[in-house]
Amino acid sequence: MQVLLAFIVVGPLIGAVAALLPAPPGLKGKSPDQAVLRHGVTVTGVILAAAIVLALGFDHDQPAKMQATTDISWIPALDVRIHLGTDGISLPLLVLTALLTFLCALYSYFKMPSGPSPKAFVALILLLESGTLATFAVLDLLLFFLAFEMVLIPMYFLIARWGGEGRHPAAWKFILFTLLGSVVMLLGLLLVGVKAGTFDMVALATDNGRGLSTSVQVIAVLAIGIGLAVKTPMWPLHSWLPDAHTAAPTVGSVLLAGVLLKMGTYGFVRIVLPIAPDGMQVFAPYLAAFAVAGIIYGSLACLALSRPSSEHRPSASLFEPLPTGPKGDLKRLIAYSSVGHMGFVLLGIATMTPTGVNGALFANIAHGLITGLLFFLVGAIKDRYGTADLDTLAGATGAALYGRAPRLGGLLAFAAVASLGLPGLAGFWGEMLALFGAFDPADGLSRPAFLTFMAIGGLGTLLTAAYLLIIVRRVCMGAARPAGEAQLADVQGYEFAAWTPLVVLTVLAGLWPAVLLGLTDPAVQKLLAGGKA
Repeated sequence: MQVLLAFIVVGPLIGAVAALLPAPPGLKGKSPDQAVLRHGVTVTGVILAAAIVLALGFDHDQPAKMQATTDISWIPALDVRIHLGTDGISLPLLVLTALLTFLCALYSYFKMPSGPSPKAFVALILLLESGTLATFAVLDLLLFFLAFEMVLIPMYFLIARWGGEGRHPAAWKFILFTLLGSVVMLLGLLLVGVKAGTFDMVALATDNGRGLSTSVQVIAVLAIGIGLAVKTPMWPLHSWLPDAHTAAPTVGSVLLAGVLLKMGTYGFVRIVLPIAPDGMQVFAPYLAAFAVAGIIYGSLACLALSRPSSEHRPSASLFEPLPTGPKGDLKRLIAYSSVGHMGFVLLGIATMTPTGVNGALFANIAHGLITGLLFFLVGAIKDRYGTADLDTLAGATGAALYGRAPRLGGLLAFAAVASLGLPGLAGFWGEMLALFGAFDPADGLSRPAFLTFMAIGGLGTLLTAAYLLIIVRRVCMGAARPAGEAQLADVQGYEFAAWTPLVVLTVLAGLWPAVLLGLTDPAVQKLLAGGKA
């Protein structure tokens, strides 16, 4: 198990180096480009298989125990250690990362985004996977920072070199926001390590802040929290996200939403909550306030983007209640929806209760599955129509996707109702538990304030349902197309292979939430209790 976890973290890095080397003569296939894309599928497939084996070999009777641990001295002068391990909190994120990266590699094999050589593309995808997996597996503060930063460069190049219109400004905005946040976070991590005398995250969590004064904890939470909030992204530090998603290639958007955003919220749970509980309690009401502001802001932004602009607004009475709004790119709309959904994750964390934190972790996984599927679907729609602009797609009466490509339309409707939190699908449980956590927050937090936050979050769920149903109506429904107009290509074989696992897991997580909650709850209980099971 130790070797397996180390291989999961290091394997993609080795694969990235190998992708840049010439392919052996017997493995070139039809072309070198095909060979390197096949290499990406193979490496990510092996890592996914290893992650599944790790999950099967995990002791599910002791999910609060750190398992598959490796602890080797790396820089003795700074007491930095190569410390790896996984528990019920990080294991689902490891598997989710491996799954989404494999599906992106598989999708790219058949639908490579336009841009430079596939060699660099595959190497960057694998480097991104290695950094993300390392973030969820390392147990040393400085290693966490290095892994956290490792993903920035590959994502920057994926946007800047393989992205669409406006990719260069979007890539620069992404890198500048995240780097500035990371500088502040590093100062907070160093403060904790120096004052506590160790960078070991397990030892710090067990100490539960007893070795740090309240003032040190407050400063550390502020500094570390800013860096994590940028990556989450928390309103008002979210402005890099819509541009990055809109410009990124389809697989870049899937990985950015499905995996990279989780690194910020994971840091709050793994580092801030157990290591600086007194400082977290000071900032918890403010974090919750920013979280619900993000929920409402993201939902209102999506509502504005989803409505037809004046020149496309129909006169039919069915559509009359809709006020006019700006033209909206579907990818941009889903990016803003992520601001709202991640607001529920932050609200759950801010409650500092097992219920709220479990809800946050569940919502993390659900968001990765559902939003990953949404970005895949929007990418497919853009490929077929040549645009993701909602007004252009829908025209005066709707895009009629149900009639033109029924399976694609059905999948989009499924992903939309999963995203709005329909009971029985994965999106429901995380948001519900986060709101329950706000109903009864941890001791020392103002219950009236959190009841207010809960009510505002509940309003956000209604707004979310509103804009997603408008999207379904405008894209999936509509008047029949003229007889002479060409039929759209429906779901292709490679798309079916890439999207089916996400659909299945969304249903399974919705119907049997205890599978995931059974992993996270004991680990969360132990984390909040200061390392005591």
